[in-house]
Amino acid sequence: MAQETKIWETDFIDEFENFNSENWQDQRIWVNNEKQTYVPNGKYETREVSNGTLKLKVVDLGEPIESDNLDKHGAKHPATPYAAGRICSKNKKEFIKGKWTARLRISDQGVAGMFPAWWILGAQNNEAPVQEKDENVCWPLTGSGEIDIFEHHGDYMDKAFTTGAIVSLGECDKGDWESKRRNFPADLTEFHTYSVEWEGSDLVYRLDDKEVYRNEGEGDKYPEPMFAILNFAKISDAPMTEQWVMEVDWVKHERRL
Repeated sequence: MAQETKIWETDFIDEFENFNSENWQDQRIWVNNEKQTYVPNGKYETREVSNGTLKLKVVDLGEPIESDNLDKHGAKHPATPYAAGRICSKNKKEFIKGKWTARLRISDQGVAGMFPAWWILGAQNNEAPVQEKDENVCWPLTGSGEIDIFEHHGDYMDKAFTTGAIVSLGECDKGDWESKRRNFPADLTEFHTYSVEWEGSDLVYRLDDKEVYRNEGEGDKYPEPMFAILNFAKISDAPMTEQWVMEVDWVKHERRL
């Protein structure tokens, strides 16, 4: 009997037995007019690794705290009562094409203001932390392209997530968020795997290993190394009644043999 050909080889996996600083770093940045401030080192219980999973949280502290988060133009986030966790693999684990997958769930869904995401970004992105001299490319130009693998906007959807590529319009800060992204149903409070893979010139998006969407011909527009981001944001002033949690079982990257 012929042996089945191995298609993928795992070249990175983090199963979150601990927080591994060789894989991840905190990312403190102000984007999308988000209402929370990202804090380092799990301060205010915004990041926790326990029982084999990573938990990233949005926490209502009750009173405003000062923020050191800056946008790309140097503007400082105003004081806010909301703190959250955001990590990235920038300058730690970056890969060209292949396949990125995470297994995750969120504590609730369809709640106004919640905005958790699992996504990848070009490694020459010029947003914090800027640590290498070639990190000078403005989003979403080549070198700083964005692919959203999982995103949930609680103001606009309930049991559903968004997946797809951001189309560069050829200018700094000019991106098309609509034409290549779609929404798909899922119970987000249950664990699922969410992935994107390069298949020829296409980007293929899978939920629990089943293809749900395809960006035909878009894969060639992302030739650069890309890093992973996991974050939970608060996108509006809607009140919170409890912590929001994104629980991540594992993240991996595979390369095609």
